[in-house]
Parts: sequence; structure tokens; C-alpha cells
Amino acid sequence: MRILTCLHTMEIGGSQINAIEIAATVAGLGHEVIVYGPDGDLRSMVDEWGLEFVQAPPKGEAPSPRNVAAIGEVARQRGVDLVHAYEWAPALEAAYGAYLRRGVPLVVTVLSMEVPAWVPRHLPLIVGTEQIAAQERPHRAEVHVIEPPIDTTANAPVADPGPARRALGIADDEIAVVSVSRLVPELKLEGLLAATRAMAGIDPGLRMRLLIVGDGESRAQIQQVADKTNAEVGAEAVTLTGAMLDPRDAYAAADIVIGMGSSALRAMAFAKPVVVQGERGFWLPLTPQTLPVFLEQGFYGLGDGTDGTDRVAAALTELGTADPEHRAELGEFGRRTVVDRFSLQAAGRRQAEIYEQAIARRLNLARRAGALAHPTAHLVNFKASLARQRFAAGRPTTRSGSDS
Repeated sequence: MRILTCLHTMEIGGSQINAIEIAATVAGLGHEVIVYGPDGDLRSMVDEWGLEFVQAPPKGEAPSPRNVAAIGEVARQRGVDLVHAYEWAPALEAAYGAYLRRGVPLVVTVLSMEVPAWVPRHLPLIVGTEQIAAQERPHRAEVHVIEPPIDTTANAPVADPGPARRALGIADDEIAVVSVSRLVPELKLEGLLAATRAMAGIDPGLRMRLLIVGDGESRAQIQQVADKTNAEVGAEAVTLTGAMLDPRDAYAAADIVIGMGSSALRAMAFAKPVVVQGERGFWLPLTPQTLPVFLEQGFYGLGDGTDGTDRVAAALTELGTADPEHRAELGEFGRRTVVDRFSLQAAGRRQAEIYEQAIARRLNLARRAGALAHPTAHLVNFKASLARQRFAAGRPTTRSGSDS
């Protein structure tokens, strides 16, 4: 098979990294995979995996007519057998172009915490948790679950974390709490601010320090809160390191990791104890007792809407005051869980099977056009509602595909 994998951004993020890693695994099974997307930091990762990269035109409001045409043209020129689109904007751009006009089969992955109604319901859909799959199955023809996979060979415990800790400026007697995250408002900001504030309430005797590894539009806002926390503590309790294209040293250096989704899983692969971050004040450590929660809903959650600062402070304090052997046991438990359930090789094989099934079930032009009418109406209504809201607030009415 010749597969075109379409990404909405090449910024460092879990959805994009998962897409590239699984694409490389599928290529390793003997298929040809081309990665399509805007230029960005992860371009080098595509090159390292030996995959071909086709650069998308500049972004416009999603779905972008330029991308609709460009995806269709790449599919035509390269004789693509199937397009795999990640998240809603590339899904619609591929649907209106290569799929509708040329009949190229299309598979969609949405790793966000909800699937927009305008993602076409007749297409094969891949999501990351059983909980989301259960919500979508009554409304969609075909829903699959591929839990975010981890390369457990490249992401594994290191014998000596000393060099990684020294590179990040972590003292031997400090307990390093690490977050590897995009610093953006969606999903991430609330929890990062809570964790940053929480460091002011942790016993200074623990010598605990938070390192936030990443970059994005919310960095200045987080830095402002970090500066306030550091002033209260009278020491550098929170450090924003900037982004790391390869964050494995950050995980290796950590004593505790906070994060969600693939970042939490990667920390588990490094045998680190994890406190899972969600939204609306959700914070929950990974333990044998809490694992069933995460297997059902993913490594994420929704809290009760209250401020999570005290909750994350309590979780970090409990781990920080625990015997180091207990932290090591939690880390080993996480490592076993990832190896047993979240193998990259298993995910690649499953994804290739979904491709083969999609190629075998082609619709004619009339059925393809009819199936796209419903999601198009949903999208038009959404954009009209958004435009009215922004007009009322005196803001521009356009929305870029990067907002997805």
C-alpha cells in the first residue's frame, strides 16, 4: 500500500509524534508512507525515520481550499492507495479533495478528547480511548481504538540519569518534577498553571523543583506565574526550559512526571512515577488501583471544576515524601503497563489492517457526495455561530486550522 499521512501541524505534540511513529512502523511492515503537513519542528523526525515529506501550502481557514487541492494532487501524482488524516481539519481537506473527487479511501484519527460532529460519520474513525469510542459508536459506521503507542525501545530507563540531570541543571539532592508539554491554551494551560502555583505550597525541605519542557503561545503567561512562585519561595522552584525536539533526556532526568496522554505514557516507559493531568482540576497519580480509570478514559480526566492547585500539590507531596523504593516500584509498574498494552509494533499492525479494510470498501461518487452533506452542514452551522460570537465581541471572524 502507498499511504499519505496528513497532519495539521508539525509542532511538537503527542498527536503528531504518534502519527509519525506509527507511520514509520507501517512503513517497516513493507508499505510506502508519505507524510504531508506544514513545515515545522517535527520535519527532522520524519527525516530520521526515513519517511518522505511533502510540505503543505501556507495555512488558511480550515478546511483550506489550497490544502483540499494540494492533498488531491499529491494523491493523484503519487498514486496513493489511501489517505490517513489526523484531526478534523486535514480530515475535511482530504475528504473534499482526494476522497470525494478521486475516490481515494480515507481513514481519520482524532486524538482530541472529543470528536467534532463535522468529522464525516461514514469514514473509519480511530480514537485513543474506549470511553470516546463508546460515545461515538452509536453515531458512526466504524470506530476503532488504538491507544497512543510508545516506542519502548527508544523510550526506556537509563542506567545513569546523572548526565541528563546535569544538562538540565538539576542538583543531585533535588526532586525533579518534569512536564513535557506544548504551552498552549487548549488542554494544557490550566494544569500547567496549577502545577506552577502548587510549587509555592510544597515543603521547601523536600527540595522539589518543577521543570516545564516545551514552548508555545502560553509561555509568557506561565513564566509570569512561575516568576511569582519563585519570588514567594525565594528560590527557583519552577524553570521553563524551552522546547526539546528530543525530550528523552527530560524524562530520564525526572524523579516524577506530570502530564497527560502520550507524555504520561512516555514517562511510564522511562519507569517514572506519573501524576496524570487533565482539565477542570483533574489530577490523579498512576497506581495499580487507578490504572483501570486510565485504561477506560485515557491518560486524562475531567475534574469537578475547582482549582486543581491543592490537588496537584498534595499528589506531589505524597510522592516526594514517599520512600524512593516506592517511587521506583510505581515506575516499574508503569513500565510494565506500557510494554504490555501500548506497543508501537502492535499499533502499526492494527493500523495496517484498518487500511486494508478501508481500501476493500469503496463507495461510488454519488454515495461519497451524499455522505459528506451532513458533516458539511454541521461545519457551516459551527462557523456561522462562531462568526456571530466573534462579531458580537468585536473580534475577527476567521478561524485558522491550527485552532483544531
